[in-house]
Amino acid sequence: MAEVSYDDFLAVDIRVGTVVRAEPYPEARKPAIKLWIDFGDEVGVKKTSAQITVHYTPEGLIGQQVMAVVNFPPRQIGKFMSEVLVLGFSDADGAIVLAQPERDVPKGGRMH
Repeated sequence: MAEVSYDDFLAVDIRVGTVVRAEPYPEARKPAIKLWIDFGDEVGVKKTSAQITVHYTPEGLIGQQVMAVVNFPPRQIGKFMSEVLVLGFSDADGAIVLAQPERDVPKGGRMH
């Protein structure tokens, strides 16, 4: 594993946002959900897609707080432009579990 400096860590802008819209993404190569996440006034609403269909449904994600990297360049995912990278961990079977704060925090809050 490569080491990173503290300055490298500070360069990655990880923020918390609230899912305000979620839709299935049937055109994706692997099952995925399109997400629109509100990161507050400074960052705004950003969209992404995530392969999280094992543990989540679009309806169940509305109102959930999630963590994401907000300063990567946009990336084309099939026909959908992803603007942020939602963070998660693989469970024992390899399905993604979203990284979420254990308590509600203000939208746009930066990870320290």
